[in-house]
Amino acid sequence: MNFLRGVMGGPSAGPQPSGAETIQKLCDRVASSTLLDDRRDAVRALKSLSKKYRLEVGIQAMEHLVRVLQTDRSDSEIIGYALDTLYNVISNDLEEEEQDDSEEENSPKQVDDLGSQFTEIFIKQQENVTLLLTLVEEFDFHVRWPGVKLLTSLLKQQGPQVQQIILVSPMGVSRLMDLLADSREVIRNDGVLLLQQLTKSNAAIQKIVAFENAFERLLDIITEEGNSDGGIVVEDCLILLQNLLKNNNSNQNFFKEGSYIQRMKPWFEVGDDNCGWSAQKVTNLHLMLQLVRVLVSPTNPPGATSSCQKAMFHCGLLQQLCTILMATGVPADILTETINTVSEVIRGCQMNQDYFASVNAPSNPPRPAIVVLLMSMVNERQPFVLRCAVLYCFQCFLYKNQKGQGEIVSTLLPSTIDGNSVSAGQLLCGGLFSTDSLSNWCAAVALAHALQENATLKEQLLRVQLATSIGNPPVSLLQQCTNILSQGSKVQTRVGLLMLLCTWLSNCSIAVTHFLHNPANIPFLTGQIAENLGEEEQLVQGLCALLLGISIYYNDNSLENYRKEKLKQLIEKRIGRENFIEKLGFISKHELYSRAAQKPQPSFSSPDHMMFDHEFTKLVKELEGVISKAIYKSSEEDKKEEEVKKTLEQHDNIVTHYKKVIREQDQELEELKQQVNTLKSQNEQLQTTVTQQVSQIQQHKDQYNLLKVQLGKDNQHHNSHSDTVQMNGIQVEEVSKLKEELEEWKNKHELLQGQLREKDSLIEKLKPLQLETGTEQSSQTSKSSGLEHNNELQKELEMLRTQIQLQSAEISKLQAENQKLQVMNTSADPALGDSSATAAKNLELEGRLVQEVKELKSEVKALSEEKASLKQHLDSSNSTVAILQDEKSKLQQEVAESKKEQDDLLVLLADQDQKLSALKNKLKDLGVPVEDEDDIESGDQADEDEDGDEEEQD
Repeated sequence: MNFLRGVMGGPSAGPQPSGAETIQKLCDRVASSTLLDDRRDAVRALKSLSKKYRLEVGIQAMEHLVRVLQTDRSDSEIIGYALDTLYNVISNDLEEEEQDDSEEENSPKQVDDLGSQFTEIFIKQQENVTLLLTLVEEFDFHVRWPGVKLLTSLLKQQGPQVQQIILVSPMGVSRLMDLLADSREVIRNDGVLLLQQLTKSNAAIQKIVAFENAFERLLDIITEEGNSDGGIVVEDCLILLQNLLKNNNSNQNFFKEGSYIQRMKPWFEVGDDNCGWSAQKVTNLHLMLQLVRVLVSPTNPPGATSSCQKAMFHCGLLQQLCTILMATGVPADILTETINTVSEVIRGCQMNQDYFASVNAPSNPPRPAIVVLLMSMVNERQPFVLRCAVLYCFQCFLYKNQKGQGEIVSTLLPSTIDGNSVSAGQLLCGGLFSTDSLSNWCAAVALAHALQENATLKEQLLRVQLATSIGNPPVSLLQQCTNILSQGSKVQTRVGLLMLLCTWLSNCSIAVTHFLHNPANIPFLTGQIAENLGEEEQLVQGLCALLLGISIYYNDNSLENYRKEKLKQLIEKRIGRENFIEKLGFISKHELYSRAAQKPQPSFSSPDHMMFDHEFTKLVKELEGVISKAIYKSSEEDKKEEEVKKTLEQHDNIVTHYKKVIREQDQELEELKQQVNTLKSQNEQLQTTVTQQVSQIQQHKDQYNLLKVQLGKDNQHHNSHSDTVQMNGIQVEEVSKLKEELEEWKNKHELLQGQLREKDSLIEKLKPLQLETGTEQSSQTSKSSGLEHNNELQKELEMLRTQIQLQSAEISKLQAENQKLQVMNTSADPALGDSSATAAKNLELEGRLVQEVKELKSEVKALSEEKASLKQHLDSSNSTVAILQDEKSKLQQEVAESKKEQDDLLVLLADQDQKLSALKNKLKDLGVPVEDEDDIESGDQADEDEDGDEEEQD
């Protein structure tokens, strides 16, 4: 232990060993000692030396420390020391380094190399990283926390290699996700830092982390920490969310489908008092705005961006951002980032653009937010980044928004100008002709976006008249722009005006005619292009060449002095074709052109670099080649090209017509299919309703039968109660029945007596007749027949007598019983009088039962009627379905006929294509440039996409 005391600073005799020797002895102790306490003390000593002697400990002890991690996992203390030692060796934290003053200058590079080398040695054995992942699963604080820090340091040094090892490790990423659920904030916060390093530039790990419920946990942490008012933990969580979502379409879609966009709204709830924001709150809100922009970035797929934009509108997030936009006291950088965020949330989304147009600033009187923002853009005292943000917001508001473009241009037209309020058009004109070149450029670009791909507005803008000075007649906006160009203002101003004129004249022959009508314009352009100026003026020369080329390409030859052929001759004489093409190429070769073509947002390091607009670079790319070809064409080629164009236009019109017909037929088919499906669903619903009604009727029948049975039981119960009013087992009802039977027997008796009397009278009549016949007749045959008849009558008489006797005996018996019952009835009357209350109750019960039976009968009758009506309705629906099926068959026949017509049209189109290809080949042989079918199809596709977007926006 003397050795350890010497290492730990205790008194010792003799010369002190060097640091390398001490570390060597400690490593030997770790490797050879059998006692756990000795190994633990040695590892603790290595930890204390690892900061000062980082290189020596890393070289000599790393292997032993890894072995300790493998063999002594049962002791958390020694594992913690070993992990801390490895962290000190691998980490590049300079605050923990004890450097001499002479070493401080070269220390950062040396430290970086050292940490990277030790990390490479450690991860060479992939089992070491897997072992570290296993240790991070331990709940013990002294093991888990240093394990997290060590793994984070490894990812900082050799990120891609460590990411790959963790990715192939079983459940590697899932183990690390458990750190976010740790109740100890230190481990949870360091776990967030670890996941930041783990998810950098690795889409596979980003997807795994996202599907391990990372969004839910991170948003919960942000909410617990106080949203934008939280500390650095919120910042770390936001950075991790950006890593997971940026350039990862799968995670963005998962974030939207999981309704996590709705949980972002509380982040931007800013109070009325916005004074004194802390630096951390500014940082958090800045990251939150950037996270919103990640979801709606123009570089994302259009469908994903559009769905996120709609979700942000429906959950109120856009409204919240507009509230911050119009609030007072918001820091300038937050306001700038909010403007950029709102810009991308509304870009290309008609619903969001319409809402933004309706937002008013809290002023008196209220002004539209667009007007307030434009006032900031043309104000030279505003910060440069804020003016760029406002320009970007205005561009996004007008992007694919013909309605918004029309509203902006309408504020410039004479019939809609309101002298009492400042409009967007007036601000743009004011900025266009102000003395500030940056305001000139921004206003020109903003006005060019109001005309982008809208020929109608380009024509309407020609009506705008400006009052230049008192007493002078007004001039058109087009003329005023050319006047400022000719006055030789700053380069930035001229570049902005030339971009506006090029956008205005492109694809608008009427605007070209107005431009050429001024006799000073063409000489000015040719003079600018022909001069040999410095590098700064080359950009202006290129734009002048582009404007002159547009005046040739879109010229309809309505002005005799400025026909296409004459302008080409003018270029050839004064400039030269090759020189013209060279000057035209200055635009695309410029460095600032390449920067502007990369992304829509204008991002410039200084106002001097603000030269090109992103949309204008697309226009240059589209027109540069076309103009170059148009310059070299002869008049005959132009005529042929016009004929070909007319033929192509006719062909396009035919194709467009049939496409429209096919589209309408498809829509009709879809509508009819929807109707059939609707009727089918209604039929199914009706059948379901009938089935339910039948089951209800059956239930009511069962209930009725059950009540019937219960009524029978109640009658029996009533009979059992009425036993108290019986005497000697005979009831009053039985007495009445016996009386009725007695009356019946009396009637039968009287009837039989009447029959007997009739028989007796008949016998009395037959007796003298028998005597007469016996004396008069002599024949044996007649005697025998008379005797036989007499015998029969005697027998019948005997039978009647016996029957009368039996009936008389029975009648006497019944009379005796009747007398007996009358005696018993008279004796039973007092008892019946005593039980009158019970009889009344029984009668009341019978009345209620009869009433219920009547109600049940009426209900059954109503149900039967309802069943009949439902059956009738079902029959009508079945007939409707049959009619629809007939219509469907007819439509199918019509579709088959339309398909035949389409086939015929395709044959016709094939013939047309053959003719067109022959014409194109002839034109190519003549040197005339002809657009390929791919370009035409891409144009058609773009038109169809625009139509689809408009329909979706509507």
